[in-house]
Amino acid sequence: MVSLNKVLMVGNLAKDPELRYTPQGSAVATLRLAVNRSFKNKEGEWQKEVCFINVIAWGALAERCNQYLEKGRGVFVEGSLISRSWKNSEGKTRSVIEVRAASIQFMPRPAKQESKDVDLGAEPEEIVKLDDELGEVV
Repeated sequence: MVSLNKVLMVGNLAKDPELRYTPQGSAVATLRLAVNRSFKNKEGEWQKEVCFINVIAWGALAERCNQYLEKGRGVFVEGSLISRSWKNSEGKTRSVIEVRAASIQFMPRPAKQESKDVDLGAEPEEIVKLDDELGEVV
């Protein structure tokens, strides 16, 4: 059976990129991307919904993202979905689905007056963190 794992997203960074290095010296950056969706509700009124997605970039791409991107900056991401599972400190199995970036295009910077209008929405309370040395979630 044929399968396809391809993701295309345009959104704004919800926070500055987090760059770290694996024990082998590979650069890895986590980008927290806010992607907006507009839709009409049952009453015909326009609503906005924000989805927060972790995007993982490796190597030179990770270093460029860390150097040039900041919170609020728009990006176009092309990549694939990855799924990871682990046991937390209480022994419960946790999992997360993220996007592994194949390419990231930096969108033009908004004009000064437009930058105030960027709606990043409210971020969920629980954010998954990776262990810097092991590359595992803590």
